[in-house]
Amino acid sequence: MRGRRAGALFVVLSASGLLQACSGPDSSGGPLEPPSDSLPATQPLPTRSVFPPDNAWNRDVSTDPVDPNSANLIASCGATRSLHPDFGTTYDGVPWGIPFITVRGNQLRVPVSFYYADESDPGPYPIPPDAPIEGGASASGDRHVIVVDIENWKLYELFDARPVNGGASWTAGSGAVFDLSSNALRPQGWTSADAAGLPILAGLARYDEVAAGAITHALRFTCPTTRRAYVPPARHYASSQTSPNLPPMGMRVRLKASVDISTFPADVQVILRALKRHGMILADNGGGFFVSGAPDPRWNDANIDTMKRIKGSDFEVVLMTGLVTQ
Repeated sequence: MRGRRAGALFVVLSASGLLQACSGPDSSGGPLEPPSDSLPATQPLPTRSVFPPDNAWNRDVSTDPVDPNSANLIASCGATRSLHPDFGTTYDGVPWGIPFITVRGNQLRVPVSFYYADESDPGPYPIPPDAPIEGGASASGDRHVIVVDIENWKLYELFDARPVNGGASWTAGSGAVFDLSSNALRPQGWTSADAAGLPILAGLARYDEVAAGAITHALRFTCPTTRRAYVPPARHYASSQTSPNLPPMGMRVRLKASVDISTFPADVQVILRALKRHGMILADNGGGFFVSGAPDPRWNDANIDTMKRIKGSDFEVVLMTGLVTQ
């Protein structure tokens, strides 16, 4: 859900598929092993940081000061609301969450036409014809498509993506390309495939991270009503409301250190520890405290559902600087 203009390999891994994933580019940008003829599924990203370690998404904010207006900002998003995990295995028969697909550097690039071309990075984009669409092929929601070129370490994201002629070309509301080895931001005032002008992939909870025992980046979340303002790393607002008690895009919250997470399932504790250390970044208009993740058949939905025991009041806003209102 959004207010615009207010202003691979996707499969179940075989042993050989897992080997290929682990032999992907490392921090030195080394080459990948030749691809297998078999199609792997939900392939983990290479063991390489999504954006540099000092990127805003990867920063430890556990000791940052609390914003002086934290209580009002949390209340506006929903202090009594439950944290809502917007991801899991399947929901209504389709993968639950925001999917992504990995491709190699030789993936065929196809034309993309944009409704908001003036704030979109032009194509062509390396989108496979079978790239998963958020919510499924018949979805009426945001229909995000996310493609990661794991050889060139580039991220391609589309909002409201629709294939034309079986994926020979695509149409989309907007699109953005990110260099995953760079800290470069979108131009000021530009949207992306997300309302806030942020990358989506960087803020997804991914099963492979949880299975490895740590999420080392902030997650993406939404609030029902936002402000006509943004703070870095966001670059775009999606509201006409100006109340200082409404959250600006890019606002970062963290789970309070005092919240006891010891009674949660082990996999959920991994997520909650990340929310204490790296927090969540406001990226779009939507459900209050809805937190994003990538779908995966290996999630334990019952465990993930226990995250709803956490309330909005268990969060605090990290001190915001650099507010942009124009």
